[in-house]
Amino acid sequence: MGKNGKGKDQEVKAHKADALAEEEKKKIEEKALASMPEEARKNIMEIKEKIDSFQKKLLEKFGEYISGIALLPPEKSAEAGETIKGRNEQGIELLVLVDDSDSKKMSKEELSQRLASILEQIAREVDEKIKPKPLLLSELWQSCYDGKYDLLQTIALSVPVYDNGMLSAIKIGEIHKSMVIKKFEKYIVSYVLAGSLVKGKATKSSDIDVWVVIDDTDVKRMTRAELKDKLRAIIISMGIEAGEITGIKNKLNIQVYILTDFWESLREANPVIFTLLRDGVPLYDRGIFMPWKQLLKMGRIKPSQEAIDLFMNTGEQMLKQVEMKLKDIGMEDIYYAILTPSQAALMLYGVAPPAPRETAEMMREVFVKKEGLLEDKYVDILERNIKIRKDIEHGEKKDLSGKEVDELLSDANSYLKRIQRLFTQIEKMKEEESINGMYESTVTAVRDVLKTEGVTQASENEIADLFERKLINTGKIPEKFNRTLREIIKAKKEYEEKKLGKAEIQKLKSVYADFIKNMIEYLQRYHAQEIEKVKLKVRYGGDKYAEVILLEKSAFIIKSEKDGKKVLKAEVGEDGSILEPVESSFEEMDSQLAKLEKVPLIFIKEKSFESLKKIFGPGLEVLIGG
Repeated sequence: MGKNGKGKDQEVKAHKADALAEEEKKKIEEKALASMPEEARKNIMEIKEKIDSFQKKLLEKFGEYISGIALLPPEKSAEAGETIKGRNEQGIELLVLVDDSDSKKMSKEELSQRLASILEQIAREVDEKIKPKPLLLSELWQSCYDGKYDLLQTIALSVPVYDNGMLSAIKIGEIHKSMVIKKFEKYIVSYVLAGSLVKGKATKSSDIDVWVVIDDTDVKRMTRAELKDKLRAIIISMGIEAGEITGIKNKLNIQVYILTDFWESLREANPVIFTLLRDGVPLYDRGIFMPWKQLLKMGRIKPSQEAIDLFMNTGEQMLKQVEMKLKDIGMEDIYYAILTPSQAALMLYGVAPPAPRETAEMMREVFVKKEGLLEDKYVDILERNIKIRKDIEHGEKKDLSGKEVDELLSDANSYLKRIQRLFTQIEKMKEEESINGMYESTVTAVRDVLKTEGVTQASENEIADLFERKLINTGKIPEKFNRTLREIIKAKKEYEEKKLGKAEIQKLKSVYADFIKNMIEYLQRYHAQEIEKVKLKVRYGGDKYAEVILLEKSAFIIKSEKDGKKVLKAEVGEDGSILEPVESSFEEMDSQLAKLEKVPLIFIKEKSFESLKKIFGPGLEVLIGG
């Protein structure tokens, strides 16, 4: 069976799993009803029939816009905020969650009023006691942006009667968020819902993507990596527990970031982080996520592609202004009109934007000589423009004639048209590089991970099956990364067959980045576990503890101090003696350990013990099995 067939099989399996879950849910409901008194069972069945009838009529009319219908908790519905009002003690209160992302013809208030009227009419046709309360998805998200979470809590306490995946996401998200904040409130900066759900593309089989950002700026007693791994393991286990509580299993996909890493990714214009900021909805925020989201919306945080586009558009806009300005101002505008797109072209190629005086030289070096993508005469235009501006700036040229301005303007137009074509050439070249690069990096990462399972050789044709068998089926790596690996392999083949579009390539980049990040983290954890096996733990001075990592030519000593942990480094002689240690850092230790392809087999020699006694003093004890 081909790869496409396998992908289809996986999709069929997902649908079967959903169907089995639905069947299991019905069995539980039937069992619960059977255990009730006759009168109570009769009342519930009557209510269920009315709700089912209302749901059917509503979906027939507005099916594609209804995200969920839920039976509101009787004691909480009146507290759900201004959007949900009018509680009737004798009524059946239903929350109707409406996706209004496509609504552009009327205001949110008008839409809410119109929906309320239509819902009331449908409800009256079924039963006067049904009291539907419409809630626009945009209003729900806005309440989260404003730091008001009452609506989320109400939805979490409600009973879903129809759900496209959104109600489930909110319910398990609220339960999981509460568990996490209760235990780690000091460290939790933001808890964010993301992915297809917040983009209005939710389905019953959609993953529920949540991001938890941890404040690591005040960590002293452990490394940042240790903090992240420790909290990440607990937070993910809480996700499993939340799934058991809510019955929403294997849906929650939890990403844990420490604040310093999150900021670094933001500074480097990581597309995954930009997407999270743009689309994510904070279910909890201590004042970090929303300011960044607003800055991105204002255009103050620019991802690399947006910056390139901005530079390119700036050139065209400035050229239109040149014709209306005085000669000296026009000269300034023409200069930047062709300089910034030149820098944008270099940025798109992968080179940091150079200083203005170096731009022409780099354009010639990269695009004329190295790649052969640009004719030398266009670099001459840029050089002439830079020289004239410099001469005016230094007073060597007092003014510009009308003829010179016309020539500069004509050359600049010609230059911009050529640079636009250069963009297309670069994009095509980089597109091929990116697909091949992603594929090669992915295969290399998978090979490295397979080595941890003893697989030292694997052909490209069998690597995906080995990855699935050795790591996915054994539960060491989540199933989603099996799908990602096969998507990347499939994408390379489709690109070679000219079947892959730009949209698919862009989508592939985001899942690729997540895949590589998780494979690196897996290797780091594996490596850390291997290091732990050869770590020597000692007690000295009665109640003081330290750890010693012995390598072939060096040793690291980690001492526990009152103000945190202290790292020392020492050279190791051929006879095993450990020389006088000097102060080091976790960063230096991590850097050296990361370079080890394999943890070496070390024999602790007599000189090693003698050195340790000198370093730690008399009364040294070695802990075994701790």
